[in-house]
Amino acid sequence: MIEIAVERRLGDFRLAAEFTTEAAGITALFGRSGSGKTSLVNAIAGLLRPDRGTIRIGDEILFSSERRIDLPPERRRIGYVFQDGRLFPHLSVRSNLTYGMRRRGAVGFDAVVDLLGIAHFLARRPRELSGGEKQRVAIGRALLSNPRLLLMDEPLASLDAPRKAQILPFVERLRDELKIPIVYVSHAMDEIIRLADTLVLLSEGRVAAVGSVASLTSRLDLRPLTGRYEAGAVIQAAVARQDAGDGLSELAFPGGRIVVPRVDLPHGTPVRARIRARDVSLALAAPEDISILNIFAGRIVEIADEAGAQVDVSLDIGTPAAPVALWARVTARSARHLGLAPGMPVVALVKAVALDRTSLGRLGSQRSDEEEE
Repeated sequence: MIEIAVERRLGDFRLAAEFTTEAAGITALFGRSGSGKTSLVNAIAGLLRPDRGTIRIGDEILFSSERRIDLPPERRRIGYVFQDGRLFPHLSVRSNLTYGMRRRGAVGFDAVVDLLGIAHFLARRPRELSGGEKQRVAIGRALLSNPRLLLMDEPLASLDAPRKAQILPFVERLRDELKIPIVYVSHAMDEIIRLADTLVLLSEGRVAAVGSVASLTSRLDLRPLTGRYEAGAVIQAAVARQDAGDGLSELAFPGGRIVVPRVDLPHGTPVRARIRARDVSLALAAPEDISILNIFAGRIVEIADEAGAQVDVSLDIGTPAAPVALWARVTARSARHLGLAPGMPVVALVKAVALDRTSLGRLGSQRSDEEEE
């Protein structure tokens, strides 16, 4: 269990964040720049002292203003991966890894090197590494400190898309194989979708909502925080079929199947698929002779009440026992022409090619879809 309730005044900015989450898996802190994400993880690490509040990891209190407890960073057993790696330039990769290494750590040196795929450049200096390689070394150094919690503050922000694609599988392995709880800071929703189990939305120093990724990204009222342009629904599914001939996979969810470009995962692997609202079209009846492979029957749950040329429509494409949320973004003209209204049956259409690898994430440890504000 991770329990956070802290306040800190930083000039004109006031951090007043409170949330509780299960320790297992990845807890993502998401929000705009200046929302307090880095200040919050620095408080957890012991690098920023709150004015008041409590920080508890498991059964141990790391900070309590009431009980006058404030463990120094070196006693908190927290690994920290910064945005820029912060490797020692005069040391080799091996020496960077062993700096601060605990002899009785839960994960040994060879296991970390193998997990991160860095054996072939242990003798190099940081200046000889790519950005992605530096971050893998930084992750390894944090792991070898034998942390009970790993903090990752936008570790991929300085990397281009190909380098990000190289690092993401390693973070997934940390979650799935080492079972070390991670607090992951990011302003990139594609990273959150792929990695996170629990989402904490921050706004102006406060926690706006806490819950599963699927539940929070499906709420129309949270669009200002989750990002309107990239907004959409996250559907939990499982790999049900592979079509090697056409290079496609089918993902089963309550109410149907989603056809996506091939994902190299075993049958039954739980995944989540992010479908952007702008990639969903609506019809009053299922069309014939059309190239779109994903056609879902559903009903309208809610239509966003807003002025403008575009309208966001919330749908349910699941079953009565297991609702599944989906968003569609259509023009106001189309909404009027179709006479869209809550409760109305419609058909949602999604191109398979709209669901690329960045839209798919392999599920780690699970939590319920309950959320709190």
